[in-house]
Amino acid sequence: MNLNWSAGCSRISEKMQMKYDFEQGPIRPPSEVASLLIRATRNCPWNKCTFCHTYRNTKFELRPVDEIKKDIQKAKDIAEQIRELSWKHGEGGRISKSVVNLIYGRDEVYSDTVRSIAAWLYYGGESVFIQDANSIIMKTDDLVEILSFIKNQFPSVNRITSYCRSKTAARKTVEEFTMMKSAGLSRIHIGMESGYDPLLKFVKKGVTAAEHIEGGRNIKEAGISLCEYVMPGLGGDRWSKEHAEETARVINEINPDFVRLRTFHAVPGTDLFEMVQSGEFNPIGDEEILREIRRFIEFLHGIETTIVSDHILNLLEELNGKLPEDKDSLLGIIDGYFSLPDDERLVYRIGRRIGAYRGLADLSDEGMYERVRSIIDQYRNQDRDQMDKDLLKIMNRYIQ
Repeated sequence: MNLNWSAGCSRISEKMQMKYDFEQGPIRPPSEVASLLIRATRNCPWNKCTFCHTYRNTKFELRPVDEIKKDIQKAKDIAEQIRELSWKHGEGGRISKSVVNLIYGRDEVYSDTVRSIAAWLYYGGESVFIQDANSIIMKTDDLVEILSFIKNQFPSVNRITSYCRSKTAARKTVEEFTMMKSAGLSRIHIGMESGYDPLLKFVKKGVTAAEHIEGGRNIKEAGISLCEYVMPGLGGDRWSKEHAEETARVINEINPDFVRLRTFHAVPGTDLFEMVQSGEFNPIGDEEILREIRRFIEFLHGIETTIVSDHILNLLEELNGKLPEDKDSLLGIIDGYFSLPDDERLVYRIGRRIGAYRGLADLSDEGMYERVRSIIDQYRNQDRDQMDKDLLKIMNRYIQ
């Protein structure tokens, strides 16, 4: 979508010339890219995981219900004024590309908040994501009130989602989750990371495998869609096998609707990064992580879940499929990678890391293949260690 300002537009209404704002948090799942972001809590109530830097040096806060509702009302007001803009420019209230083009690129007129609402409406205005890291920790009655208010103010919304910690999900009852579902909550995202207790303790996750299972089952029993995030590579060279097998065991016990892969990368500013620097933790490379993912998938049994590889840090983005029917094809994709000659695997890895490749089929692009080969050759003629350092810098930017 071209979001450049269209120079031939007529004057903008005075009502839209002020900078509207309501509070939004720093992150959301990639799958919620088209969702309206409503911040119900600030930051993370745990905030001790050694691999995470998102909420470092911040304090967790429960926002007052009235304050959250005011933000929702502001979002509604902005949406109504964007529709007025659509009528004014002959689009009949429809949020078309031309209406969005009126708003993007006009920093002196429209705030980021207005632009985010315009984009949300352009993509249908049907989904909402409740921020921040664990808003399910709110009192259930308060969260139900917020969910109901969203549905009341935005009748077009048919999907509301949120992050939750397994520890919190284990403490909430099935009845409480059923109340949330009735009020409009349709999916919960949980960062499981691992199902191996020694590793969970090592990375200070603050949860056990048993709590992962109990929390996940509570959500599923209430009929809410559950997405569990798994972090291949988190165990390093010490626990790779146990991490894969025990995480698969926990997933088998929960049977979530989705399992999303999030390859581990030691981010500067985290405790685990410092452990890597000191030699206390030894990370494994792309291919070792891919073998770990294969073992994880191989140990998944008796469940109906969808595997999703929708993150730039994952080597094979094409690892997407429904279990049990697609299990063999998922394993086949990984085996297909390892069947490639060494030099082709290197080209793919570098091409993936610089953002040129999304799947193995991209290797058939001869022009891109030669460009990636030339990059590798330049490093070979200079300093191979420098290539690794530059790739790490690129990966750091992907998750900052």
